[in-house]
Amino acid sequence: MTSWLLRRLMQALMVVTVVSMIVFAGVNVIGDPVEILISPEATQIEREQIITRLGLDQPIWKQYLAFVGNALQGNLGNSFVYNEPALDLVFSRLPATLELAFCAMLLGSLIGIPLGLFCGLYPDSKLSRLIMAGSILGFSLPTFWVGIIFIIVFSVHFGWLPSGGRGETVEFLGTRWSFLTLDGLQHLILPAINLALFKISMILRLTRAGTRETLSMDFIKFARAKGLKPRRIIGVHLMKSIMIPIVTVVGLEFGSVIAFAVVTESIFAWPGMGKLIIDSIYVLDRPVIVAYLIMIAVLFVVINLLVDVLYATLDPRVRVGGAA
Repeated sequence: MTSWLLRRLMQALMVVTVVSMIVFAGVNVIGDPVEILISPEATQIEREQIITRLGLDQPIWKQYLAFVGNALQGNLGNSFVYNEPALDLVFSRLPATLELAFCAMLLGSLIGIPLGLFCGLYPDSKLSRLIMAGSILGFSLPTFWVGIIFIIVFSVHFGWLPSGGRGETVEFLGTRWSFLTLDGLQHLILPAINLALFKISMILRLTRAGTRETLSMDFIKFARAKGLKPRRIIGVHLMKSIMIPIVTVVGLEFGSVIAFAVVTESIFAWPGMGKLIIDSIYVLDRPVIVAYLIMIAVLFVVINLLVDVLYATLDPRVRVGGAA
């Protein structure tokens, strides 16, 4: 187990290193922040002073080495626009994005797994067919369109829920959260459901497919032959088998929800990292863009590593196969 975990850690370190090189190179060859940050009326001396202060006069490889050295110290540079550490700026928006992503994946799991299990156990029922037909909408409808419809229906027409913002927040464990207040929950409902629709459909279909495949396996037939109650067969033997791929997909999708919540955060004016990166791209705020992309890469790697560990815990054959 130790050698397997060390190998995974080394792979994760290599991935982060390669991603940092790609991100830095890609961001630094796009556009010229000097044209955006410096007034056209500035003199040549003022332009050169600002370019030197931002370190944009150095070759790309020197900028990258300086970037790596500073990154190892937790410094990814100062935002060109906000004039504060880019990493701190991204971290300040991280709780809002994590809160939204976690609620979306929680909704996706709590709704998708039971519905998928029902559709797998009773595939020929009318309700099952209706659920499977409805899941197609979750895959097909664009997120931005669904978000706009939610605002028009539930905020403008009925006035039940707010259309944007994070609402009232309270501090817990040194971070401000909105789900702990009634007003914050009301602001959270629409963006969380909007972000969860695709995940509900995906988890539903994955659970149904796993259930249909597992029901025909010998160990399920043997459990029935032994006279075990259906509740135990489904709750213990069946669920343990189908949860392995579900855990893997849910873990990886959690990272994708964090990374690609940009559309939902923009539509509902949710003050998370997605809205920050869109604003930073508009003004070509390179340090913030790099800090955001590096953080997302690290989050993906960490989540993937945790999924691997959980996968190996659920299925010891993964550790044995990896060691071999």
